[in-house]
Amino acid sequence: MNPILKKTIVSGLALVMMVGGSTAAFASDNKDKGQGNKKDDKKSEQSRTWADVKQGPKGKLEIKLSFDDLKGGDVEWAARYIASLASKRVFEGYEDGTFQPRKTISRIEAITAAVRLMGLRDQAESAEAKQANLNFTDANKVKDKYSWAVGYVSVALQNDLFAETDAAVQPDKEADRLWATTLLVKALKLQDAAKAKMNAHLPFKDANKIPAGSVGYVAVALEKGLIDGYDDNTFRPNQAVSRAELAALLDRTGSQLPDNTAYKGTVTGPVAGNLLSVKAANNEPINVELDGTAYIFRNGVRVSPSQIVTGDQVLVRTYGGKAIFVEVTKMAGDNGQTVDFVVSGTLNSYTLNSQGSLGTISINQKLENGGVQTAVYNVAQNVYISGDVSLLTAGRSIELRGKQQSVHTIIIK
Repeated sequence: MNPILKKTIVSGLALVMMVGGSTAAFASDNKDKGQGNKKDDKKSEQSRTWADVKQGPKGKLEIKLSFDDLKGGDVEWAARYIASLASKRVFEGYEDGTFQPRKTISRIEAITAAVRLMGLRDQAESAEAKQANLNFTDANKVKDKYSWAVGYVSVALQNDLFAETDAAVQPDKEADRLWATTLLVKALKLQDAAKAKMNAHLPFKDANKIPAGSVGYVAVALEKGLIDGYDDNTFRPNQAVSRAELAALLDRTGSQLPDNTAYKGTVTGPVAGNLLSVKAANNEPINVELDGTAYIFRNGVRVSPSQIVTGDQVLVRTYGGKAIFVEVTKMAGDNGQTVDFVVSGTLNSYTLNSQGSLGTISINQKLENGGVQTAVYNVAQNVYISGDVSLLTAGRSIELRGKQQSVHTIIIK
């Protein structure tokens, strides 16, 4: 799986990372699951996150957004999603400072993350929720081994994240692609939409492996852009999901939920004295100090504060009064491009140049006689990509805009 960057530019290292892995959300063929040592496994079972145990001066909670074990093209693509989720304390690393991106996710960890994504963390961690009576056959196991999760299971149950036929939580069981997809569709409160699509035709050649009662959930997830299939047009519903893969799915789901942890606006001047100046949507001026370790994402990669440009549209999350996560959702000048041509079709292929950026892109267009015409275009160095970059795969509907036969804008549909 190669989850992505929302409304960002592909350049250099970022694109190399994506090409080095697979090309679709929940579409990874990772063979190295990174088992870790026994000590790490114990921490994983207890789900004690870094932010849960790491305290700064005077007991102030610190939040870790970068992890040393996010190395390798098969997981580096997930850094932006992990930083975003960690900045709002939805999905975090372990107390030893690692994230263990290749480790398969357990159901109890996925349930916990889903509840947090819905903004229900305080409710799940309340005294009342922690003392809830769980009417599952493995309730004692949950209480004994995952006492911290009792409240999360209770809140998940109240919010219909479990199926009516679920007799057990099965906290240790690996979350597979189908189960995780269903969980996040339920987190979006789209159960009715899923039920209405139970007779939908799914485009995967292994669609017969998806139970009839789950077809609607997969159809909604596809429609909402939460997931995609593999390059061989399979869905692989029973394949286990890694922590890196879940991070991408969570982030995509979170983009469709209200986000009270952030504000959006337009940068009004260069960062000076570590101060970021932003004009909010209501024209209210906001000045916020950047934390020394703030994660700033622009142009497809992590950058320094000096690379934030006046006119950039940004999403900012703060903690303790300081900005800890800044994502440039639209770069300054993106709408200022002159357009000589606009073509629509499906992606055929692309190539990289010597700098690792997009060099050419080819698109298939249907002809009136039913045939297909393939056209190849050069790609501008500062190409702007709108949409989910991990969905830039063969067969994906795209629109190319450009000038003098050079594409400067790619819109992924």
